[in-house]
Amino acid sequence: MTTRSHPVRLGPRSVAALVLVSLVGLAGIGWPLFADAGAAVTDHAADAPWLFALILPLLIAVVVATIADCGMDAKAVAMLGVLAAVGAALRPLGAGTAGLEPMFFLMVLSGRVLGPGFGFVLGAVTMFASALLTGGVGPWMPTQMLAMGWFAMGAGLLPAGVRGRRELLMLSVYGFVAAFAYGTVTNLYGWVTIGLAPGLSFVPGAPADENLVRFAAYVLATSLGWDLGRAALTVVLTLSVGGPLLRALRRATRRANFEAQVTFEGPVEGSAGEAPHRTHVTYDRT
Repeated sequence: MTTRSHPVRLGPRSVAALVLVSLVGLAGIGWPLFADAGAAVTDHAADAPWLFALILPLLIAVVVATIADCGMDAKAVAMLGVLAAVGAALRPLGAGTAGLEPMFFLMVLSGRVLGPGFGFVLGAVTMFASALLTGGVGPWMPTQMLAMGWFAMGAGLLPAGVRGRRELLMLSVYGFVAAFAYGTVTNLYGWVTIGLAPGLSFVPGAPADENLVRFAAYVLATSLGWDLGRAALTVVLTLSVGGPLLRALRRATRRANFEAQVTFEGPVEGSAGEAPHRTHVTYDRT
């Protein structure tokens, strides 16, 4: 009998669930940019419980769809829980210090190995668990969950055939760029709810392109250094310990039999009256 382990690939149901949750998230985060001047954009925090209530069942739908598409079992979900717990424990080690957050490199490597569907769920669940652990629960949490989910999902969408040093370099470049993207998405929540100096503040009802220019100025003025620290640490950790951790994660996926393919081949010699079969299992040892 032969099994060959792969990152968890997306099937049609997984894609549909991911597209749905992403569209809901984008609408929930970015609607103030397109709201009329009379809309209650200053109460943007009030929509957070509704966004959170929509995200949770959609995350479950992504997991169920991925399992249905790939035929995985409870071991895969257990691995997801363990990685989320480790990521949540890593966050307090650096949060609050120049943006140094070691959990980001783990999300990159885990998303790479687990694939985009489970990577998205892992990122969102990890951020939720870390918020509970650090007391960081607030109206900003749904935005952080979505941003981290997209961060880990992107790593799972990178080219699959790259291995070795080239893979670490690819993941480092991705982690560096995506760390800034994460900061940009999460900044959008705070920007529309606080008053700032002219030229930086959100203006309700203004054209979206004008508000985006103000938002870019806000990001450069307030969070560029923080995002740079996060990106730099992600690169350093990926290059230094990424290789052994990738191998460990891939061994774990093999043992969990992610997408195990079992084939039975023709009858071979056996005792009278029997037609035994030869089965093969192949393990990807990358």
